[in-house]
Amino acid sequence: MKIICIGRNYSEHAKELGNKVPKKPLFFLKPDSAILPKKQAFFYPEFTKDIHYELEIVVKINRLGKHIEERFAKDYYQEISVGLDLTARDLQEECKEKGLPWEIAKGFDGSAIIGQKFVDKSTFGDEINFHLLRNGEKVQVGNSKNMIFTVDKIIAYVSQFMTLKIGDLIFTGTPAGVGSISINDKLEGFLEDEKLIDLRVK
Repeated sequence: MKIICIGRNYSEHAKELGNKVPKKPLFFLKPDSAILPKKQAFFYPEFTKDIHYELEIVVKINRLGKHIEERFAKDYYQEISVGLDLTARDLQEECKEKGLPWEIAKGFDGSAIIGQKFVDKSTFGDEINFHLLRNGEKVQVGNSKNMIFTVDKIIAYVSQFMTLKIGDLIFTGTPAGVGSISINDKLEGFLEDEKLIDLRVK
């Protein structure tokens, strides 16, 4: 199982980090060891001083596929959740300055928090709302209609380069409003009005 993450898929988020809006999906991978076990707190690691939260819609691949046409992409996932892509922003900026890969800043243990359950996509209409609370304050609000690249486009694009397998997860990008987390923070992630993430930082 692999975790595929889409970067800069909301124009306002790209702008807030001073990045150009991409013309093609930008993706990177997290190892399966990045997944934080359910109901476990996130312990702030010593190798970074600036971890950012990034709430995203997550889709689970349910069919083996390669070179998938966009018109068929909808058949390759049925369930949706939310996830937190935690990013060691200081390490990421250091990597960018040196032209190095980002894995050290994106793939560390516990950096992928998955919602407590996945919800059938038939539950939703054409637009999916999601939001994040940090210590009770709403800090991120997203809607799937604002994605630069739709889920179907993402699946079609990524599958040109690597085979998608059953159980693979795709983090579809984060909206504007990312920010730093601190020890003792409480992060709550919602898909529509249902809370699927309830995380303590220690």
